[in-house]
Amino acid sequence: MIKHFLNLEWKQYFRSSYWQKNMAINILMVFLALYFVVIFVGLGFGLLFLLKKGFPEQDPFVIANNYLFYWIIGDLLMRFFLQKLPVMSVKPLLTLPIKRSTVVNFVLGKSALSFFNFLPLFAIIPFSIMLIRDGNDASMVLTWMLTMIIVVLIINFLNFIIEAFSAESELSFLPIIGVVSVLFALNYFEILPMTTLIGSAFLAVAHNPLFILIPIAILALCYKFNFNILKSKLYLDSSLKSKVTEVEASDLSWTNRFGDIAPFMQLDLKLIWRNKRTKSMAMLLVIGVLYGLFFYPQPMYREMTFMSAFIGIFSTGFFLINFGQFIPAWDSGYYKLLMSQNIKYEQYLRSKFILMVMSVVILFVLGIPYVYFGYKILIAHFAAAIYNIGVNTHVILWGGAFNRKKIDLDKKAAFNYQGTGAVQWLIGIPLMIVPMGLFALINWLVGFGAAIALLISLGIAGIVFHKKLMTIITKRYLDSKYKMIDAFSQDN
Repeated sequence: MIKHFLNLEWKQYFRSSYWQKNMAINILMVFLALYFVVIFVGLGFGLLFLLKKGFPEQDPFVIANNYLFYWIIGDLLMRFFLQKLPVMSVKPLLTLPIKRSTVVNFVLGKSALSFFNFLPLFAIIPFSIMLIRDGNDASMVLTWMLTMIIVVLIINFLNFIIEAFSAESELSFLPIIGVVSVLFALNYFEILPMTTLIGSAFLAVAHNPLFILIPIAILALCYKFNFNILKSKLYLDSSLKSKVTEVEASDLSWTNRFGDIAPFMQLDLKLIWRNKRTKSMAMLLVIGVLYGLFFYPQPMYREMTFMSAFIGIFSTGFFLINFGQFIPAWDSGYYKLLMSQNIKYEQYLRSKFILMVMSVVILFVLGIPYVYFGYKILIAHFAAAIYNIGVNTHVILWGGAFNRKKIDLDKKAAFNYQGTGAVQWLIGIPLMIVPMGLFALINWLVGFGAAIALLISLGIAGIVFHKKLMTIITKRYLDSKYKMIDAFSQDN
């Protein structure tokens, strides 16, 4: 049966229309994976020498174990934001004489073959080899290596347990951030020495192989817990039971002043506030407002004037970037219905444009207190806001014409990468890298004032030629209209 499941997975993956359409991103991801493999292999072989050089009077094996605390919390955070439980189309299987436990075991077993589980091995195994070559007891090192592999799997299943309990929340990442922050603070302020405790535990297992039964038992408990959670949800009618919630209607009459695009703006505002993914995105606007506090309080960054352009573009364009990059995929659930109506596509796009412009203005106004760190910062934010309005709004609308991935707004909200394709990766070049590069170059060659003038000039040029640019963008959307309808009709 497992062989049959693997055969179905293989056919589903390579027969999907997204395999051909996302060939570029697939190739990019392969190169990215190879890059990280090389980095981890190099770290594995070179870590022993680095530890000896940095701590010449101490045992490098002990030091390495003391730092495992940071690796564990870092790995857990990375998995929570990037790793998703591998799924398969189980509904057709539920009508067949196949045990639910078989399906669940396959899904969980498949998760153990994740790239996130193999990547640490490219550092663990070379480091173990170097430890044995350095004269450490082979049985001790092999026991430690096996323990590390078990811990990797524990983190794998622990991540899915955390996701299962936080999936219903719009800000589902807050619990994991809170737990990790508390653990880090306890260790940093020496209230509870987590580095020493974790390091001593690994050393105890390495010196006494019988203790390896403890991590094995923890792994078994995590697997069983995941098994029970998935099995309890694996019913044919589980998706038929809908959650009834009371919708709070908001007064959106103020949008009527925008004329014929008002109905589209109202639809967008309702969509943002009534769905998990878009609602959490709106709540995260506070990150855009406070982003500068990560940099400006430090004198080093205040002296790097070109950074103020980057921070300004990201801070004032936070909503623009996060909302705009998935236009029109936000409406993919009813895109066919929308396109069958007697509406002008330019009105549909203009409503998105107005929302993005309003967000830039609001975020700039909220960021005015950054003048406390220097008037140049406020000037840079103003220039970045003008650039976002005149240039980046049009760039991101143009990029939306190439979106071909459907978005399910009911899925987990925070750090959900469903609907992300090559477009979302490539659009970052003209959005962020180009203006930052131009600002840094002109600031270096001429001066700060000239760099500010360049951003403002480009932004004003985009505003002046807005109608012409929207005509070109609208034509591009109309040319792609039926391709997007076809793509949004398929599951990712």
